Amino acid sequence: MNILFAASEAECFFSENIELSSIVRQLPEALANNSADIRVVLPLYQGLPYEMRERLNFICSFSVSLGWRNQYCGLHELKWCDVTWYFIDNEYYFKRPGMYDFYDDGERFAFFSKAVLEVFFHIDFKPDILHCLGWQTALVPVYLNFFYRKHVNFSNLKTIFTITDVREQPRYSYEIVENVFGMWGEGASVLEYGGHINIIKGAIEASDLVSTVSPGYANDIHNRYLSCELDDFLARKVPRIEGILHGIDIKSYNPLTDLKISNNYGVADSVQGKAACKKALREIFELQDGNLPIIGIAMPFVKDNGIDLLIPVADMLLESGFQLAVTGSGDESSELFFTGLSLRRPGDAGVLICDYKEHERAIYAGCDIFLSLGQWQHVGSGHLAALRYGAIPVICESSDKRDAVSDCADGNGNGFTFRQYDPSSMFDACMRAYDMYIEGDGWESLVRRAMRCDNSWTACAAKYMELYRQTTGMRGEVQ
Repeated sequence: MNILFAASEAECFFSENIELSSIVRQLPEALANNSADIRVVLPLYQGLPYEMRERLNFICSFSVSLGWRNQYCGLHELKWCDVTWYFIDNEYYFKRPGMYDFYDDGERFAFFSKAVLEVFFHIDFKPDILHCLGWQTALVPVYLNFFYRKHVNFSNLKTIFTITDVREQPRYSYEIVENVFGMWGEGASVLEYGGHINIIKGAIEASDLVSTVSPGYANDIHNRYLSCELDDFLARKVPRIEGILHGIDIKSYNPLTDLKISNNYGVADSVQGKAACKKALREIFELQDGNLPIIGIAMPFVKDNGIDLLIPVADMLLESGFQLAVTGSGDESSELFFTGLSLRRPGDAGVLICDYKEHERAIYAGCDIFLSLGQWQHVGSGHLAALRYGAIPVICESSDKRDAVSDCADGNGNGFTFRQYDPSSMFDACMRAYDMYIEGDGWESLVRRAMRCDNSWTACAAKYMELYRQTTGMRGEVQ
């Protein structure tokens, strides 16, 4: 199986959207381990680390037509971790201090999308699958069907478009279709939706198959509230959206070998190991000693992350016998609240306002309960990492985290869940966890069950390989 990925970023090269860049970095490597020939096309941003830039091999240069423009495109290659990485070079579009949020992002990623297809004429590689991730690659399947499909290089090529966040739907006026995208007639009709140009809609219609980052999210985006007005189109045009739960890097997130935690442990010695890490966590967050369960929170303080659930009941959780270890930054009002909480309740609430990545592993290893609260937060992997370290997640069932976390009330689950997205429901779930922890009956078994969950990229890659095999037997056309 030959598979070509197209994406706008990848971890270790450049990363702004942590979840997307993790998928683009980890999934190709896991697929390569399944004996597939995997290649990835990325923009060559200014921010590529020097040590990576020094290893680039220049292949060739060519022109990419975009409307009335003919733009230079340099093609570079890097072989790394069993994957071949191609980089699209154009300094006008990509030599900038940052990756996104420029006035001409529509033009920049239209150029990138068309360059991805032009690459086929300059490399000795004929993929079976072209897998595009994120809105930045939405025009790739559209351009393929509009300009390239009849060429022998593309006649049997199948396309998959992965919706990483349906809320990211760039919308434009009709003028952009011919002037910037270089399309007309049928191309405009594929992109038009709701009185404007919507490239996500175009990608969905032009692709052979559409996927998302989890089964739950595949269902959720048919919801009118979540689809950002695409639900009617999805109901009419896309009877099947495949959701595959992403994984985590189990080599990095491994309590047996993680050098960023105070004590290493596995499933067999998890009780002693977590006890030592819990003591270290108390020192980091200046929490008083005792046998109280610690709730850990490690995430950016942004909208939809669930901070709105925690703040109203934070004092109640402390009064009920919990300790809180909170790290993150972002929303100023949230930062002020948690700073004030730590001042009001020293020894019970420890707060570190900083990039949550600095202390996330100490949280996973040392806390007893991990809050992963975002109602619609997709892709985020905090709950998966928490399971790996034996920190029991508390999640809302309306989030796509339900694909990985199930309630332990029946003795088989690996966490605690609540249905209604409100503070009182979350509080009740935490109290159920508190009761099990204090009583001791079944808590150690729950921790071990959580640590045995397989959320590796290997498991994820096997599902994608099956999806690719199914897709190569399908034919997709622009409607």
